[in-house]
Amino acid sequence: QVQLVESGGGVVQAGVSLRLSCATSGRTFSRNAMAWFRQAPGKEREFVAGISSSTGTTYYGSSVEGRFTISRDSAENTMYLQMISLRQDDTAVYYCAASKYTGLTTDASQYDTWGQGTRVTVSS
Repeated sequence: QVQLVESGGGVVQAGVSLRLSCATSGRTFSRNAMAWFRQAPGKEREFVAGISSSTGTTYYGSSVEGRFTISRDSAENTMYLQMISLRQDDTAVYYCAASKYTGLTTDASQYDTWGQGTRVTVSS
């Protein structure tokens, strides 16, 4: 069974750091672009960060650029999202996703495998 499993979420105070992990199983995603999305209460799902499969090119949403870093460890079949200087508006459920393609895209419809999400709550 193909699975993406997120972990690392929690309740933290503003200003601290947190690292999310996305473990993959069932098949390799080394040839697929992968990304993190998030969905805050009452809001639409938002692209956070993505990484291509071939060159490792990364791209970030404007609200997180400079604070979040996406990476992937092919040997461990795991993707990470390092988050620093967390703010209250980072509060959301964070999802990892694997694209149908190798190239990076911010379009959620191009991702066909999703994890169940991990909740991040940032308090003041």
